[in-house]
Amino acid sequence: MNEAIEIVSEFNIRGVFHSFTKEAKIAKKIIALGFYIGIGGVVTFENSMLSREVKYIPLERILLETDAPYMTPHPHRGKRNEPAYTVYVLEKIAKIKSIPLEEIAAITYKNTKKLFKF
Repeated sequence: MNEAIEIVSEFNIRGVFHSFTKEAKIAKKIIALGFYIGIGGVVTFENSMLSREVKYIPLERILLETDAPYMTPHPHRGKRNEPAYTVYVLEKIAKIKSIPLEEIAAITYKNTKKLFKF
């Protein structure tokens, strides 16, 4: 991860670190470079470190994602992942951050629009 951060820091680019699963301190380094943090199904796993760390990642830099067909969120873990399961990621982040579901959805949607310029 540190090598990836070092490499992208050499260029004037922006994007998303897809399927992020590391500590919040690493997320903050990535965010400082102008990137977003992609949070997927791993955050819903029972013993996931990410579920403890996501509360420290600024919501304004989070994108919700799937990694279809992989890393399916609980309660569908072990099955083929699909975009419809993003709602479980949304629900888990709302619970962790103690923020209403609708607010998380609105902010992450705004983040997506901003990043992809639509």
